[in-house]
Amino acid sequence: MAMGNEIIVTANPDKQFVEGIISGTPKPGTVMQIKSSAGLIGGRFTYEAYAPGSDGKRQTIFILLPDYLQGSLMTTAYADGTRGFLYVPRAGEEFNMLLADVAGTGDVHTTGEKLIVKSGTGKLIATTGTPDSEPFRLLETLPAPTADTLAHVLYTGY
Repeated sequence: MAMGNEIIVTANPDKQFVEGIISGTPKPGTVMQIKSSAGLIGGRFTYEAYAPGSDGKRQTIFILLPDYLQGSLMTTAYADGTRGFLYVPRAGEEFNMLLADVAGTGDVHTTGEKLIVKSGTGKLIATTGTPDSEPFRLLETLPAPTADTLAHVLYTGY
């Protein structure tokens, strides 16, 4: 269950806020990446859901934030091609991030569990295999999700 009603939980976040064009229809709390096949639009990069080819690859983390200028909630998906807002975190900051429902696993998630970013969706999943990066830790215990869920996490920077 999410902590509060914002994606950034940490008071006074001090890293980098970014604006860009959003590709697809992701929801806030999704990890994004710069879309390399798209040119600049109005001097801004286009961002798509994290998709480096395999889960847990190390690369810059861009967290998708709600569209505050349109009054959107943290559960409202973006429309393809619209202006979007992102945040580059620093280690120790807390967020509400999308934890993916991995069908058929029935996994209960426990406090302290290491999380990786799922390629193609930008959502978090429990660590599997030997990933390059485990950038998030779960800060709550959750029953097996039956749908994607906003979860309270800590960004570790690893």
